[in-house]
Amino acid sequence: MIKKFVLQFTTFLFILILSFSSIQNPITTGYLYELQDHAKTVMSEQDPLYLEIMAKQSNYEMEAQDAHIHKVWKAIPGYNGLSVDIESSYNNMSQLGEFQEERLVFNQIPPNITLKDLPPAPIYRGHPDKPMVSLMVNVAWGNEFLPDILKVMKEHNVKSTFFLDGSWVKNNPNLAKMIVEEGHEIGNHAYSHPDMKSLSRDRIVEELEKTNHIIEATLDHTPEWFAPPSGSFRQEVVDTARELGMYTVLWTVDTVDWRKPEPNAMANRIVQEVDGGSLVLMHPTSSTLDGLEPMIEGIKKRGYILGTVSDVLSETRVTTTNE
Repeated sequence: MIKKFVLQFTTFLFILILSFSSIQNPITTGYLYELQDHAKTVMSEQDPLYLEIMAKQSNYEMEAQDAHIHKVWKAIPGYNGLSVDIESSYNNMSQLGEFQEERLVFNQIPPNITLKDLPPAPIYRGHPDKPMVSLMVNVAWGNEFLPDILKVMKEHNVKSTFFLDGSWVKNNPNLAKMIVEEGHEIGNHAYSHPDMKSLSRDRIVEELEKTNHIIEATLDHTPEWFAPPSGSFRQEVVDTARELGMYTVLWTVDTVDWRKPEPNAMANRIVQEVDGGSLVLMHPTSSTLDGLEPMIEGIKKRGYILGTVSDVLSETRVTTTNE
């Protein structure tokens, strides 16, 4: 311990001498800064607080989880891991002189395998450890309910993903622009609401490309996600969508709002059925409009963050207020 102190003191004196000489000789300035940084590092690494952070770092670190193909849920995205940034954490706590968990600084560690590395497969949910839920609104009709649905989402600061039918965008450009102006994400829902499973490859390409072209021309947006109408698809549909730069997205939980269920009962069921990474299917119906607010409030009360499909399916780790 005495030897370490003597070494640190000697280094300090050496730097002090160089400090005076650097006034006359600027060439030594760069070397001086390097020595100062090194001295600071040596001294901080002997600080009991620094050593305590190092000793506790393994309690807070988490391994990244790779994307994989699940037997039931098919393509599951990866989830970032966490590592403690010891230097930044120490700097965050050094003035206080004591360890404080809430002042730890973390770096996110990406997984080795992400969705883009998997073979084409449908996606039904996000990673189950991610405390996020997404509302997926498939739009091919229901114009009369859309403005008020957007209003409810805005009041609750919720961003969702709207999958738009191409012919609907062509006939309702102003409504489509309203969705984008509210900050929501846009996905591809084919052009004419066909049964994708029964189409030839040429027709599959036509339905997807025609929709992308009208969305790009009208909304200046290129969809990353494709939701097949009525959930009908075969593997060739998934493969073709991927070739065109899109992932095929289904759902985890279905409102079945087209059957006009009682709004509160529908909302309560959805709130109970969602979990981490859930994708909730809905349409612009009267049941969805009337049940949307209690659904949003209930999902948030369960500790989940509401976001777009891109948010939920990304590897980015998030923290809720309950953690």
